[in-house]
Amino acid sequence: MPNYKLTYFNMRGRAEIIRYIFAYLDIKYEDHRIEQADWPQIKPTLPFGKIPILEVDGLNLHQSLAIARYLAKNTDLAGKTDLEQCQVDAIVDTLDDFMSCFPWAEKKQDVKDQIFNELLTCEAPHLLQDLDTYLGEKEWFIGNSVTWADFYWEICSTTLLVFKPDLLDIHPRLVTLRKKVQSIPAIANWIQQRPQTKL
Repeated sequence: MPNYKLTYFNMRGRAEIIRYIFAYLDIKYEDHRIEQADWPQIKPTLPFGKIPILEVDGLNLHQSLAIARYLAKNTDLAGKTDLEQCQVDAIVDTLDDFMSCFPWAEKKQDVKDQIFNELLTCEAPHLLQDLDTYLGEKEWFIGNSVTWADFYWEICSTTLLVFKPDLLDIHPRLVTLRKKVQSIPAIANWIQQRPQTKL
């Protein structure tokens, strides 16, 4: 088994999907969390100057979703067929497209609040309706077992609910899917033991 070291801030953020996959697959890794104050010194030393990075036996991998795909590959989390794997990637990318619209690093709080509000009240309902329709009466988004697309839904929605707690009030099926992910023993254990952070 390779030696894994994950480097990210002390938050869920873009590294949490990687942590979920590690937890589910019961893979040991070092969860290296850096402080915001140390970031300016660390940033120039990293490939492309961004985190998370996953060090695999000394090789640095970057881009959270690329890392997640690497870890999930050849497991049922990726989808059981080529078609399912494409569907998993599509749901993940759909969620990530939306999450990437948010101005997470905006310094002006009034500007940030306005854009967050517009996205959560105007754009989110369309995405949630599409996701609800896609899920339908199925247990999971794709196939007949959990994939990392289900993980990513739970992670993204947990963050969105911080800013709009009533976001899923009219989407009980999406809430049920969140709860199903949270009740998987390995995920439940991780959620219980992870550092508690806002984002």
